[in-house]
This record gives sequence, structure tokens and C-alpha cells, in this order.
Amino acid sequence: METIPSTFEQSGMVIHNGRNQVRIIPGPDGKEYVIKRYHQPPWFNRIVYTFIRQPKAVRAYNNALLLTKNGIETPLPIAYILEKNGLLKESYLITERCTYPNLLYVWGDEVTEGREDAMRAFGRFTGKMHNIGALHLDYSPGNILYRRNGDDTVFSIVDINRMRWGQISVKQGCRNLARLWGDKPMYRFIAQGYAQERHSQEDQCLQWMWEAHQRFWKHRAKPIRYGTFKEV
Repeated sequence: METIPSTFEQSGMVIHNGRNQVRIIPGPDGKEYVIKRYHQPPWFNRIVYTFIRQPKAVRAYNNALLLTKNGIETPLPIAYILEKNGLLKESYLITERCTYPNLLYVWGDEVTEGREDAMRAFGRFTGKMHNIGALHLDYSPGNILYRRNGDDTVFSIVDINRMRWGQISVKQGCRNLARLWGDKPMYRFIAQGYAQERHSQEDQCLQWMWEAHQRFWKHRAKPIRYGTFKEV
């Protein structure tokens, strides 16, 4: 752990390389760990994250603890590291690796047959998260992993530094699903599970979800249906 800032560039395998970099690194216990290095913030934000607001790595770590405590799956948080030279430089988040093989991008192929129960399960998962007061502010397909095991489907969420905690109305919760890829039949099955978990009306939930989805994508390029996203 203590060597990560100095060995990060030479360690493991890069799985994301953008503004932030994410690597998978094998641990001495035989497990694989994910280390996310958050880029150094602009000068003003360095002051904010040093003295006023928690850095992203700290927020993600604390959010993971709260989610796990309340039965919502997210990769188990191990530690965070803050590098400073008076002000915050770079920060790191270390978690166990989630081995679920699928991202929710798969549902963008607009095939619902055979996925009905999985989609209802996702609706219940989201409803449970909203019931505990957790609102993921980047609830998009790339941040939702899942695994199917017979009739059961289990989900895990990542990239959780941006979350809001507090009471969430059913309407707010439905609108939180706007960024998903997929068609209206997909949303109908999700709405069934969500309404069940939140003791609400399925048709009303579907209306709020679909309206938010259409609004979100109205002025954005339609998501590309990548053929490489196959369900495992």
C-alpha cells in the first residue's frame, strides 16, 4: 500500500486510461485489486479538496462503506491514499476487483427476450439503493456490472465518488435511470421491479423513466451499439 504512489506506473495492467487511470494489480493474497488514480486537480480545486471538501478518493471510499453496510454491492473498499505537498496532488482508491463479467451496455442491443427477470432484478436493486437514500449521480451502463447465475442476477456499482445521500422520491429515483441504453420494453421490465421495491405504480414509474431517458438523449448522440458487448 505504502509503495503505490511510487510503483503505480509500473504495476499491473491498465484497464482505463483517461483523465484518471485505473489498473488491476495482483495482491500477495492471491486476490486482484483495482487501483484508481485520480488526476491532480486544478490549482483552485487543490485548495478546495485540501481544506474544504473531501477528495474524490475519500468520498468513494466512504460511499463504498455505506453502500456495503446497507446491502448494496460495490467492490470492497480497502484504502485510499492522498499525496500532498501542502496541497492535494494525486489521490488513489484501492478496492477488491469485482469479477462480474457483464456491463449494462449489453442491454443496448434492445433484446429483452430472456432478460425479463434480470431487468426486473435490476429495477429492484435500484429501488433498494434509493430506499436507503443513495443516489448515484453517474448511473450509466459503464458503472453497473452484473452476473447471471441461473434464475438469479446480481449487480454491483462502481465509480461512486459522485453520490447524493438523503430522501429520494419515486419520481427522482425513476429519473435517475435516464442514462441507460435500451428501448421502452427494457424500461417496462425495470419499472416492474422498481415499482415493486418502492411500493409504487408500475405505469407511473415507466412514464417517468422513459420521459427522463428521452430528455437525456434528445441533444446527445445516440449511443453506439457496440457488437463487442456480449452477455456472459
